[in-house]
Amino acid sequence: MRILVVEDDAGIAVGLRTNLQQRGYAVDVCGTLASAWAALRSEPFDLVLLDLGLPDGEGGRLLERVRQSPSAAGSLPDTLTPILILTARDQVADRISGLNLGADDYLVKPFDLDELEARMRALLRRAAGRAHPLLAHGDLVIDPAAHSVLRAGQPVELTPREFALLLLLLESRGRVLSRQQLEARLYSWDDGVGSNAVEVHVHHVRRKLGESLIQTVRGVGYFIPREDLP
Repeated sequence: MRILVVEDDAGIAVGLRTNLQQRGYAVDVCGTLASAWAALRSEPFDLVLLDLGLPDGEGGRLLERVRQSPSAAGSLPDTLTPILILTARDQVADRISGLNLGADDYLVKPFDLDELEARMRALLRRAAGRAHPLLAHGDLVIDPAAHSVLRAGQPVELTPREFALLLLLLESRGRVLSRQQLEARLYSWDDGVGSNAVEVHVHHVRRKLGESLIQTVRGVGYFIPREDLP
């Protein structure tokens, strides 16, 4: 899952990026409204962590802009992308204002990183249309909170990138994702991406979980079939 952190405090931004990367997320950081808007126009993000006090204006302006329905052609951010406000402003009025502008959640600094990730998982789960915290597919059970996979009740070890790939394909069951789409969701700007990186991860997941789990549409991409389809 790819996260955009919009935060001008370098210490907080680096700490968030490092911690979330260790938890298996691809993370990019922007320190201004302008750079964040440019990033959202050019890259797909699964979730945005947004500070309110930024050098070139209020984070609420970005929130309003994202939540406005696109009115022109071109590359625009998904208006449904979950946005979680992270701010030192702890007044009830500030929380109400942020939520009314379209934020999905509001967390006051300083915060516990485990709580932050729990809130992130809840927003990502809601965005994927899931109510249950676990994903089940055939004899597989995936726990995003524990980053664990069970196959027929037995644990299977996946690397963070393999786990992220599996999660993306499971949450898009029945829909083909191209190599470029998968790369955009699995890697941040600073990650070095080999030309066959996605193919290698797919190969490893198949080896560990079964060759038939991930299907290939030659020249198009990869998908996991829906269980209710023949």
